[in-house]
Amino acid sequence: MKYNIRTIFIALTLVLFAITELSAQQDTSAAPVAASTPGQPAAQPAPVATTTSIAKGLGLFVFPGEGQTQEMQDADEMSSYKWVMEQTGYDPINPPQIQAKEVDTSLDGSAVVGGAKGAAAGAAIGAIAGDAGKGAAIGAVAGGLAGRRARKYGDHVEKQHNEQEVAAQKAKILDDFKKAFSASMEAKGYTVK
Repeated sequence: MKYNIRTIFIALTLVLFAITELSAQQDTSAAPVAASTPGQPAAQPAPVATTTSIAKGLGLFVFPGEGQTQEMQDADEMSSYKWVMEQTGYDPINPPQIQAKEVDTSLDGSAVVGGAKGAAAGAAIGAIAGDAGKGAAIGAVAGGLAGRRARKYGDHVEKQHNEQEVAAQKAKILDDFKKAFSASMEAKGYTVK
């Protein structure tokens, strides 16, 4: 049975498109998406109330344990803040900028490899249809596109991973600062939660 090469090309293109779209949907289905209605901007977070307490600004609760006054607690919080800043080299009010590693988006031959695989598959399909040369050419184009798409997806995943590493590093630095601040305040007779 002889198949029309155009029919085979269309079928091969549809299959490759369906596979790449399915894999893209599976990868993005785990990520939450902010809901907004058309014509309406996405909801903005509520503004954070300002506070004069350093501990509250860090998300900590400090309770006087030895009858300290509010003025004494404020002075102790300030001295603890300065001491921890000197010890850690970190200031939560002016945190250092940590940049994510750049993703290498230079060409690496993924389209060529994909094209070679597509040409082999296209030649096999083309042989069945009666023209292996046209099948190989069509398969090379489709495979090249699939290889390039796979590279772009890989770059996207690497970028997300690098950004997650930066967020984790920032969280650890702040957590270490909070631990040191809590230890300093507890040494002055306060209970910190």
